[in-house]
Amino acid sequence: MRYSIFGLMRQALRGHRDWTPAWRDAVPKKNYDVVVVGGGGHGLATAYYLAKVHGITNVAVLEKGWIGSGNAGRNTTIIRSNYLLPGNLPFYELSMQLWEGLEQDLNYNAMVSQRGVLNLYHSDAQRDAYARRGNAMRMHGVDAELLDAQAVKRMAPFLDFDNGRFPIRGGLLQRRGGTARHDAVVWGYARAASLRGVDIIQNCEVTGFIEQAGRVVGVVTTRGEIKASKVGLAVAGNTSRLANLAGLRLPIESHVLQAFVSEAIKPCIPGVVTFGAGHFYISQSDKGGLVFGGDPDGYNSYAQRGNLPMFEEVCESAMALMPSLGRLRVLRSWGGVMDMSMDGSPIIDFTPRPGLYLNAGWCYGGFKATPASGWCFAHLLARDEAHEVAREYRLDRFATGHLIDEKGQGAQPNLH
Repeated sequence: MRYSIFGLMRQALRGHRDWTPAWRDAVPKKNYDVVVVGGGGHGLATAYYLAKVHGITNVAVLEKGWIGSGNAGRNTTIIRSNYLLPGNLPFYELSMQLWEGLEQDLNYNAMVSQRGVLNLYHSDAQRDAYARRGNAMRMHGVDAELLDAQAVKRMAPFLDFDNGRFPIRGGLLQRRGGTARHDAVVWGYARAASLRGVDIIQNCEVTGFIEQAGRVVGVVTTRGEIKASKVGLAVAGNTSRLANLAGLRLPIESHVLQAFVSEAIKPCIPGVVTFGAGHFYISQSDKGGLVFGGDPDGYNSYAQRGNLPMFEEVCESAMALMPSLGRLRVLRSWGGVMDMSMDGSPIIDFTPRPGLYLNAGWCYGGFKATPASGWCFAHLLARDEAHEVAREYRLDRFATGHLIDEKGQGAQPNLH
């Protein structure tokens, strides 16, 4: 079934009784060409591009829960490509370009809204740093505008310009950035992959790996053994735990990242705004709630919930930036388990175990990378070579010293 306005009208006339499931809830087969472990955005995008771009359709996506039950449904929906380093910029710009055509490609409303991402600066030094970032973006063909305080005030008059503890001096704007509906992205990729023959297998947890002559040739799951020529891991915060089952110790720590949503209000914030004097970001959902978050909690955890000290810090940043937020009630919060790499940048590479491939280390920026992550991981799995925009995301860079430290925080994962 192809979605269209005419199909929607027909269904409306029939009382919406004839809709079919968006994807097949498949029963696992004994053998596949590729098994992708992880039914989040990255895993499903990988399977979709394997089928669409490389013609490999004998693919299974294994998810231990239900589709979108992990980090894919536990983020703040921001998409952007405003990076600084040459190891990151081409990759995230590819992702932005894929976002821009995603809904037409998938035939699914992912609610991609390019409403703009504005990063505020509060000092001369921060202005210079943002000018450098903006110039790097423009040199790579990425849009960037450096705004002064008056331009920011015209765009976001609700911010505290008069009495702010950290005066707003201006901001770096990427107009093509914005948000997308996280659940819809996952559902769209699942549907599109299923239509191309990919098996999506839910409630199927991987508990081990099958090896022959030192090569990974399949997985052991709660629904039996599944053989595969290649196995790709795209399991975010569970990467270290699953890699350990294959005898691998990775340069990754798992941390929880909280996010929050307020009660619904009238349209107030036109795009995404980030606080330059603290790690805080905010946007408004289509339902009217304000969605915001901050830093990861500073301890290792596999729990999908956070703690009160970070909640307090996030709220302090919110009040420093926009005091009127103090009148809103926070309706709910949630936590995602982040696979924080030692330099804050991802890994898309082979592993030391032949037959096992790795997509990990996305820290708290994995959602915006979803299309390019799937595109590049599919390229690696299909051709056994890194895609040109992901060549620096090597696993061995931590041994060779070729780090991609976007924030300059060194080897302290919770600060990236």
